[in-house]
Amino acid sequence: MFETQKMQVATPDQYHMLSKQLAALLEGETDEIAILSNASALLNQALDTINWCGFYLYKNEELLLGPFQGLPACVHIALGRGVCGTAASELKTYRVEDVHAFPGHIACDAASNSEIVVPIVRDGSLYGVLDIDSPITNRFTEDDQKGLELFVETLQKFL
Repeated sequence: MFETQKMQVATPDQYHMLSKQLAALLEGETDEIAILSNASALLNQALDTINWCGFYLYKNEELLLGPFQGLPACVHIALGRGVCGTAASELKTYRVEDVHAFPGHIACDAASNSEIVVPIVRDGSLYGVLDIDSPITNRFTEDDQKGLELFVETLQKFL
């Protein structure tokens, strides 16, 4: 249905196209689990050199594991803890070159060396986060950050 080529060094144009693919994929879908599942699968298919890609959802004052691609992961993350909890509590994207240098990093997968986390907001409140890990240090660029923020903006229209 969707042919994507793995993007190790993605350009803004490639991220724009990926966001368009996401919108087409989600057109008419209302089930949030289906939406998040296909979004994580699309990113996992498109991005090279990543080992985990998925969502944590804000429920009961914490982040709870949602749809993802990769190895089994931590189920509960407190706000303010690790990269995900910090990004969620500050509603700010975190691009971490070396997760081992990040204070309070939560090591769900020992192979992860860098990470990017983008908050997801619905109706002005925290909905959750998009979390992507890589086994390569300094994997995520500023273009990745802008592209993934665009991807989340597109995703938010369907949640």
